[in-house]
Amino acid sequence: MKIQREIVVPGEGQSFRLFTPSLRNYFYWHYHPEYELVYVEATAGLRHVGQHISSYLDSDLVLIGPNIPHLNFDYGLQTEYRQIVVQLKQDFLGDAFQHTPELAGIEQLFSRAAFAISFDGETKRRVGAELNAMQSLGHFEQWIALLRIFNILASSKEGTRLNEIDTSVKGFLDDRIRMSSVYEYIHARYDQHPDVNEIASRVHLSTAAFCRYFKKQTKMTFTDFVNQYRISQARTLLLQDRSISEAAFAVGIESVSYFNKLFRRLNGENPSDFKKRLLPGKATYGKRSNRYL
Repeated sequence: MKIQREIVVPGEGQSFRLFTPSLRNYFYWHYHPEYELVYVEATAGLRHVGQHISSYLDSDLVLIGPNIPHLNFDYGLQTEYRQIVVQLKQDFLGDAFQHTPELAGIEQLFSRAAFAISFDGETKRRVGAELNAMQSLGHFEQWIALLRIFNILASSKEGTRLNEIDTSVKGFLDDRIRMSSVYEYIHARYDQHPDVNEIASRVHLSTAAFCRYFKKQTKMTFTDFVNQYRISQARTLLLQDRSISEAAFAVGIESVSYFNKLFRRLNGENPSDFKKRLLPGKATYGKRSNRYL
């Protein structure tokens, strides 16, 4: 599956599209000329927008500019989740930006969206609540709510730019590497020993050429990507109250000490602290011994 262009059709009588997609079993690496605001509530998941790859925990809120390739945020999720997406054309406000000073902040927000922006903290909480409430509103009230949401985002100090350079689709259209093959391979083998030589052969490149390509497209080595995927899966297991040793072995890491080190490097805290913080009162003992892990 190569990168796909999504055809966005606004809702009847609307200038934007508001919907709740569910595509977790479908690899949808795509782009479209519309802006997109994505809010997803999930235990943990993967975020791949342009060249940026990272994971999110509990929920995610991202504003994506026109023609930026991105993967569906629910790809590969194994637990229950809810996703809300808003898509709107670049000119959904007509020439209002030119004649309405009150919209200057939103205009700047849309310019920043060319690099994609993730939002955290109180901003994510407020906008998530607004998006959930929009489901029951009429079209005009939804439009007003959307402007209110963009005003919140425009004034927020809790936004993080995801890409350092323009990653719009013009740089990806000639890409003949099937990214879906990479994801499918890793998803099927992250708990074993993913082999860079094997995946390189699958996409018809030498190992050296594949490594150069992968690093250029993702700013990560293949090994770093596999490790991030493993830790993302491990976080879900820990939040299901699996022990640290169980989570480590389940994602293919046989050394608990290495798992702890890798988890701390990618998450900024030890897995035991992670469990204590999000599952208060739960013990993190491994079943293989009585030692605290």
